[in-house]
Amino acid sequence: MEPSNLSALKEEEDEDETSVGGGDQVRLAAPSAFSPDSIPPRPASQSSLQKYAPLEWSDYFDKEDDVKVPGSDNVFHVYMAGSEGPVVFCIHGGGYSGLSFALAASKIKEKAKVLSMDLRGHGKSVTDNDLDLSIETLCNDILCVLKTLYGDSPPAVILVGHSMGGSVAVHVAARKVIRNLAGLVVIDVVEGTAMASLVHMQKILSSRMQYFPTIEKAIEWSVKGGPLRNIESSRVSVPSTLVYDDSKKCYTYRTPLEKTERYWKGWYEGLSEMFLSCPVPKLLLLAGTDRLDRSLTIGQMQGKFQMVVVRHTGHAIQEDVPEEFASLIINFISRNRIGPNGVEVNNSYSRVNPTTTTEFCYGSGCKRRRRNNFSRPAAAAIADIRDPQEGRALDRASELDRASSLATVIADEQLE
Repeated sequence: MEPSNLSALKEEEDEDETSVGGGDQVRLAAPSAFSPDSIPPRPASQSSLQKYAPLEWSDYFDKEDDVKVPGSDNVFHVYMAGSEGPVVFCIHGGGYSGLSFALAASKIKEKAKVLSMDLRGHGKSVTDNDLDLSIETLCNDILCVLKTLYGDSPPAVILVGHSMGGSVAVHVAARKVIRNLAGLVVIDVVEGTAMASLVHMQKILSSRMQYFPTIEKAIEWSVKGGPLRNIESSRVSVPSTLVYDDSKKCYTYRTPLEKTERYWKGWYEGLSEMFLSCPVPKLLLLAGTDRLDRSLTIGQMQGKFQMVVVRHTGHAIQEDVPEEFASLIINFISRNRIGPNGVEVNNSYSRVNPTTTTEFCYGSGCKRRRRNNFSRPAAAAIADIRDPQEGRALDRASELDRASSLATVIADEQLE
């Protein structure tokens, strides 16, 4: 057999040789691929400081501003985004801040303007009495900010409120003083459930973590043991809910909610009937674990508002699933045809159908018919109703039949 013409492997040629004793050569074995020296270093894991580091508001909003209310010492901090379309005026919940809507605003601003405000006693707003969180005062603050920014001719405004802010939004809308109010969106607050939970609120507030050595630790707690589930959103919003306590050398909450207990009942009492009475398109977003009270159940069946149950989220829907929330707001604007100056009208014919309540108008001297129209396709679009206990879809046909049985004609008017 002829000798092979194959050259020796490079590894064999390059192996180190060591001289031992009388010149004998001893070939050393190649180092093992599994030896510690040959294992590449593990990439550095993301530290807690990096993972929960605060993010800047400017990554989501276009600008911030301080609104000084004439005739008072009150200065309200606002965040703004977008340049076209109606104004989506966002009102955060108790203990949150205007940055609670940051991630959603970065999406909504593609179709509408977004204005998110720090309520008194929250965020960067400064007032003469930060502990006065009565519903009357909070409503007056909203109206003052709108008046200061837009005067007597505001663009189309859609009020969007979360939790306590949802109650404020309903009360403001019910006053019927915003000249161009075009819509109302309430996030995860229902009168019955809210009133029942008030007796436990002090215990809930006292059981949460009170002090944090760093802002990063506060952000980490907010998603691991607190109310939020979205790390990115918490990195934007949580820092604005904290202040540094010099006496304790740590961070604590900007808003001492436990000191505002006397106002809690006023936030939610009578909320359902007030919500139903607001004469604008309405959307109620629930986190999937809430129950409608009697008034809202009947109102929903009658098609007085649109309801959507958002699954796999916590109480702060706008923070936990900001993209889905933004999509719901944009769809609400689109389906109700809300433009920068109000409901858009095509030629002389307009048809307003926010849920199943419709208005038809044919020119200036027309007959207007306003009634609850419960055609099955229209009613099917009212809401995605799911059983909060079983997590399964309810029998839609039976729900629509029940809704149809409650349908009544509201009024027929002859316009001269």
